[in-house]
Formats: sequence, C-alpha cells, structure tokens
Amino acid sequence: MTGQTLAAPRLLAIWWPVLAGLLALYLPTYWMLAHGLWNSEEQAHGPIVLAVTLYLIWQKRTVFLQPGNPARGPATSGWALLIIGLLLYALGRSQDILLFEVGSQVPVILGALLITQGTQAARALWFALFFLLFMVPLPGFLVDAATGPLKQYISIIAENVLYAAGYPIARSGVMLTVGPYQLLVADACSGLHSMFSLSAMGLLYLYLMRRTSPTRNLLLIAAILPIAFAANVVRVMLLILVTYHLGDEAGQGFLHGFAGILLFVVGLLFLFVVDWALGFLFPDRPHQPTGPQGT
Repeated sequence: MTGQTLAAPRLLAIWWPVLAGLLALYLPTYWMLAHGLWNSEEQAHGPIVLAVTLYLIWQKRTVFLQPGNPARGPATSGWALLIIGLLLYALGRSQDILLFEVGSQVPVILGALLITQGTQAARALWFALFFLLFMVPLPGFLVDAATGPLKQYISIIAENVLYAAGYPIARSGVMLTVGPYQLLVADACSGLHSMFSLSAMGLLYLYLMRRTSPTRNLLLIAAILPIAFAANVVRVMLLILVTYHLGDEAGQGFLHGFAGILLFVVGLLFLFVVDWALGFLFPDRPHQPTGPQGT
C-alpha cells in the first residue's frame, strides 16, 4: 500500500478548528433556510442537495485521513479563496443577500482544503463542491428574465397539444381557458426552478453512472434542460386535464402538489430513456484499472 493515515488525535488537531469554523458560519444559515426558503416549492431541493453533498464528502473521507502536503502555490490560492469566501459571507449575512451567503460555502471549503490538504483533496472532492452550487438560490434578475418566456412557451405548447387531442382549450397570453375553467400559468409553473433542480439530479446521475463515452456524456448534459422543460410541460398539461375533468378544487389542491413530485419522476424517466437510447450508439468502454500495476 502507498501513503499512510493520520492518527485520530492528530487528525482532530488539524480538522477541529476547520469544522468548528464551518459550523459557526453556516449552521445559522441552514437554520434560517430550513425555517424559510426551503419550505417553498421552488427551493425544496435545497435540503436534498445538502444531504447529497455530505454523502459525497463522506464517500471520499479517506482524503481527510491522509497527511496533507499543500505546495506553496495551492496554499496561496487557498488563502485567497478563503478570504474571498469569508468576504462574500460577511456581505451576504449583513445585507441579507442569500446568493452571497449560501454561495460563499464553495470558496470557503475549497480554500480550506487547499490550505490543509493541497490539490489532491480538492480534485477528489470537486464534484461535491460543484454540486453544492445547486443549493444557491437563483439570482432575481435571472429569474425575472427567464420566467416570462418560459411561461409563454409552456402555454403555447400545452394549448396546441391539448387542442390537437380534442379538448376545448384556448389561450390568451399565459391564461388558458379549458371548458368552463380559466387557468393562469403562474411564475411557479414556469419551471425555471424545476429545471434547476432537475439539472442537479441529472448531473448527479451522470456522476454516479460514470459513463466512459465522452460523446454520450456530452449529449446527456445537453439533454438535461430540454428534458426538464418537457417534464414541466407534462406537469402543466396534467393540471389542466385534472381541472377539466375533476374541477378547480382538485387542480389546485393535493393534486397540484403531487404534480410537482410527478415532474421529477417524469424528468428522471426521460433521462433514463435518453441514456438507454444513447447507449446503443455510444456504448461504454470497459473502465481502465486504477492503482499500481505489478509487484
């Protein structure tokens, strides 16, 4: 075997200040999110992202048991990232800017890794840190710019598909009239946040599957957003059909929330089907063995 592991006392001496600092910074942030933003439908994926990130870090826990060997360059970069992250946190916390407060986790943790363990640890945990970005709330200007066009496209597609299926549906802007009911495609139905969270799940799927075909991976990445959009169109059409057949109370009640769960199921099924189809065109190569060869 190569390398060695650190004894528990030395390991604690290295990492307890880092862990204590991270907990002091971000436990209040998580508490605030758990009692606020994470209770909304748009940000309900936040706890899942955090739990998956912690699991991914736990999978790579042996990184923290190895003696650190940070070179001067990575250590200097680490201090720069740590300072930038702390400044972002201070600005976000003091000015109530969640984009900065939550987003500061990535440079803070990456900086701490580079300072204590070097680039090897950062490479081992790159996806966990990248995945943590999906916990950051989308900036308001992006939400405002994308919501209107998305609602318009969803309304047009839903109207055309259901009209072709024989339903008495008409559209005025983002207002859909089906039978005696009028339904407004609201901001929450634009699917922007759903596309964001489904993108997170799609990239996690790719990471876990570890496909060896670069073309297959690139095509799957390119398909994630269209799949998320298509899944949201299915969700909106389902709500229209539920309202038409079962009444407005059913469309706006329990089934409305259930449609959000269905969105993820449909999106993931679409992704699995696309991945399966691409497998015929771009099959995986056998994984190359890792580790030292010979004796």
